[in-house]
Amino acid sequence: MRFLDANIFIYAFYKPRRHLSRLERRMKDSSKRIISDVNDGKEQVLTTVVHLSEVVNILKHSLSINQLGELVTGLLMLDNVDVLEVRGDDYLAAAEFGVELGVDPNDALAVQAMKLRGVAEIYSYDRVFERMDGITRLPSK
Repeated sequence: MRFLDANIFIYAFYKPRRHLSRLERRMKDSSKRIISDVNDGKEQVLTTVVHLSEVVNILKHSLSINQLGELVTGLLMLDNVDVLEVRGDDYLAAAEFGVELGVDPNDALAVQAMKLRGVAEIYSYDRVFERMDGITRLPSK
């Protein structure tokens, strides 16, 4: 199992209004493969409702309401996707943990969720996870 960060969805689905650099194109293609593998049941992933909300907040500028609804509903119905609920006190703890780690609350929440479930790998383009002991960020480049 791996944690699935919001930016993988964003790279996979966001429709840019400009030409992508070679690196951005590689990231987009890699993200599409990851999402495809998740949809096909080839990848067991973990995320949180906060990270899904982050996806919706960004992609609402690129996808229709129907497409967003289908994305979220489809994801929540997959047996290989575990979406953790987040209560107020969970998020408070993540905010405090984030200050300790020097990261934002959502990244700290991902680290907490990973530790809770014994997950050591994260799909993310956020290099902050490379500083976290016991966590491997994928794809690596």
